[in-house]
Amino acid sequence: MSLHEQVKNELEKLSNPEHAMKLQGFFKTGKGEYGEGDVFLGLRVPDQRRVAKKYRKAPLTDVSELLRSEVHEHRLTALFILTEQFNKGNEETRRRIVDLYLSNTAYVNNWDLVDSSAHKILGEWLIDKERGLLYELARSESLWERRISVISTFAFISRGDLVDAVALAEALVDDEHDLIHKASGWVLREVGKKDQAVLEKFLLENYKTMPRTMLRYSIERLPEELRRFYMGR
Repeated sequence: MSLHEQVKNELEKLSNPEHAMKLQGFFKTGKGEYGEGDVFLGLRVPDQRRVAKKYRKAPLTDVSELLRSEVHEHRLTALFILTEQFNKGNEETRRRIVDLYLSNTAYVNNWDLVDSSAHKILGEWLIDKERGLLYELARSESLWERRISVISTFAFISRGDLVDAVALAEALVDDEHDLIHKASGWVLREVGKKDQAVLEKFLLENYKTMPRTMLRYSIERLPEELRRFYMGR
């Protein structure tokens, strides 16, 4: 039995059909919804993390097989393994992981998959590199690639580097999807925690027209008086 099949078997043993039904609703898997057709086993995230840690040294060929599975938990577990390997890898290992990640964005196709991996893999990789790729992703027709672009900037924000986070939020301010509004607002909120003046400059230029969800998320940590001002717009 191949290693990726072993991982799948371990995850299958932890499955919970009742919880799977709840997850299919939570992650919008119905016809026409953003997670249409996704398949769940009904696993808890801590269980997936434990399995990922057990198989953290799995060859990338096996991790790639997991990542391309139709089962959501297989893909999330694969991303946990990639993150573990990226954290402990040398430059060449990290490059290979980033290449694998970017060539499989079609399978990083729900918000939890993006949010568990984008900043920890792609964002960390780009800390000391040119970041034009993020702007290409922000222009993608893929909802998930656009979300990857902005969520990746958490790696920069944590180091006080706010320029690309603000620029990508600006690039996505007219995006039509609520999941991008939430992600951009979340990123802006974290920018504000590092430097409120940077956030307020963005808000003063955009608050009258930016999506209300994006605005609401971005001002969550501001003083109440400022929140009322911006929401009153």
